[in-house]
Amino acid sequence: MKLDPIDTSTAASASAAVFEALRSAIIDGRLEEGEPLRQEEIARRFNTSRIPVREAISRLEEYGLVKTQRFKGAVVAGLSADEAAEIFDFRALLEPEIIRDAVPRMSQELLASARLHCEAFAGCKNPMEWGVLNREFHDALYSASALTYFREAARSAMDRIDRYIRAQLVMSDGMERAEREHIAILSACEEGDATRAAELTKAHVQAAKTSLLAHFPVLIRS
Repeated sequence: MKLDPIDTSTAASASAAVFEALRSAIIDGRLEEGEPLRQEEIARRFNTSRIPVREAISRLEEYGLVKTQRFKGAVVAGLSADEAAEIFDFRALLEPEIIRDAVPRMSQELLASARLHCEAFAGCKNPMEWGVLNREFHDALYSASALTYFREAARSAMDRIDRYIRAQLVMSDGMERAEREHIAILSACEEGDATRAAELTKAHVQAAKTSLLAHFPVLIRS
């Protein structure tokens, strides 16, 4: 199990610390689809009892990142092509509205931060970092939105699909396309054009969906 051990005795909540560690490992692919989550092993790695581990796994199941299988117990959940398509369709509804709401609220400091994230994504040569940098760019732009429920729902949707997106970026021309689309979205935000930013964001999500589904049979075997 590819987990970095931490001492939860120093955390405010052992359950929250285990949840975040497992969530990150699932999203970035260190814990692979179908991998069992053995409570005793996890508790030992995190220097805690099984109760916080059980609570964390239960939360992960609510988020759709973990499922319980007969005879296996809790395992990392995977996605079918239809499920992936539905998640992208959901994002294509939410994220344009989030950025539409965010643009009039964006400060120059926020836009400067978003540009730094955009440049970091464009200049990164390490595929393992692409997913994180992509999330940081979008999160920076969305952070100005007052639609907190929309933002949380979009974040959960991204959690489900993130490791597949990173793999798709590696196996296609997705990095170059995403870089161009990020620059266009950011430019619209800098110009204060909320409608254009929303349109570009929707197109960005839809293009990622098309690319990922084209590579999906390979992704789930890799």
